[in-house]
Amino acid sequence: MSYAGDVTPTEAWSALEEDPRAVLVDVRTHAEWSYVGLPDLRPLGREVVRIEWQRYPDGRVNERFVDELAAAGIERDQPLYFLCRSGVRSIAAAEAATARGWAQSYNVSEGFEGGHGPDHHRTVSGWKVAGLPWVQG
Repeated sequence: MSYAGDVTPTEAWSALEEDPRAVLVDVRTHAEWSYVGLPDLRPLGREVVRIEWQRYPDGRVNERFVDELAAAGIERDQPLYFLCRSGVRSIAAAEAATARGWAQSYNVSEGFEGGHGPDHHRTVSGWKVAGLPWVQG
């Protein structure tokens, strides 16, 4: 594993609650943020940092991803929790951040919506299913 590790959405929320320097980075696309929703960190007095890992609509990897992390003012010693839809793109983001010096880069393993259930709906795991705060676009 070339990043700090995987955490569940509930573990990420707890880390954000306990450490005011911890940052949640949502790496989904603008379309996902707008139409699916976002984690709501207002109860913690914070906002989610939004940086696309892959660009919408063509799906190309954002070559400026780590530059955008730095531009967001995130320091190399801050714990980062990367979140995508299901925990796949966020692994790549955590690996890229780790390679560029953010040693505390974690993947939120179930993502915002989680994987598919038997009915092919994303209702079995993830940030939303865990009952964590979120807002619609």
